[in-house]
Amino acid sequence: LELRRMSVSREQRGRGLARALCREVLSFARARGFGTVVLYTSMVQVAAQRLYEGQGFRKVGTSSPSLLGTILHFQIFHYRCDLGAR
Repeated sequence: LELRRMSVSREQRGRGLARALCREVLSFARARGFGTVVLYTSMVQVAAQRLYEGQGFRKVGTSSPSLLGTILHFQIFHYRCDLGAR
């Protein structure tokens, strides 16, 4: 299962909503028999990286979105959460 475009408005941040949404996605995936949840986030989204790592995701790779991204050393981080491990 791929988690895509999760976002909480600036006004609502700091209330645990993103953490709750992430837990709900993992619960949803487990209940439906998925073994893994994957997602991608950029190197500048440090708060998102901390959130995902705190929910059991681990960084499994990196990529660059374009030639310009490569030149600028901009990276996309690949994350994975194996549901059987939690």
